[in-house]
Amino acid sequence: MKTIGVRFREVGKIYYYLCKDKTVQRGDKIIADTKLGLECGTVLNIKETRKNRGDKFGQYIIRKATEKDLKTLDINRSEEAKAMTICKEKILQHKLKMKLIGAEYTFDRGKLIFYFVSDSRVDFRKLVKDLAYVFKVRIELRQVGIRDEAKMLGGLGPCGREFCCSGFLNDFQSVSIKMAKDQQLPLNPIKLSGSCGRLMCCLKYEQGVYKDILSKMPKIGTKVRSGERDAVVIGRGVLSETLDLEFGGSDEEPTRETVNLSEVEFSV
Repeated sequence: MKTIGVRFREVGKIYYYLCKDKTVQRGDKIIADTKLGLECGTVLNIKETRKNRGDKFGQYIIRKATEKDLKTLDINRSEEAKAMTICKEKILQHKLKMKLIGAEYTFDRGKLIFYFVSDSRVDFRKLVKDLAYVFKVRIELRQVGIRDEAKMLGGLGPCGREFCCSGFLNDFQSVSIKMAKDQQLPLNPIKLSGSCGRLMCCLKYEQGVYKDILSKMPKIGTKVRSGERDAVVIGRGVLSETLDLEFGGSDEEPTRETVNLSEVEFSV
């Protein structure tokens, strides 16, 4: 028995299914049942499932995709492009303030889903009726956020690489400005924001390392002892694990030095 990770859209989430077919390999197309109906997806990873775990891991795939299934998939993709053009025309006709970013047929063509972004709520009931009349299938319009838009459209980030959300992230990371502060980055919104306008997901990647090191360091303003002298922490070098100290009391000229964390005594 195998558990396989399947992605149904190029930048979609990974879903896990049980598979009895021993010929299924990474990169193969499979047919599986989803909440939207039958879908054709790509196998991204495979692992052996221990016996007696049964359906705790999820549903079984229906079958490995056939040549006919692959042709159906190609037809659906080409029809999605045409559906985008028609939907954009209908949006202009209804004078709706919405930006269409994607169209998606379910594999069995039982539903056609349109994705859009908008700054406000949109009354698209008349649009749905028009589209249902044209395409003769169930129509669903989904309003998504600007991070979802960046994920679906793709592009290159400030680092010159493909967007993380489009390339490998299954879910959006929870990112805060505190992470930038912990990593001693300049608090410049332009430099900290991705193409979507939100804080870059990559701020999350090294946060665990910074958090661990910071937990071992005294806070700025803490009184410490270095050798035989008392000092106050005025700065911290997280990656170098150093402290900027100010020495000297009220009766002498203060001096500043940078010392290794291991050379300082302090109470946590």
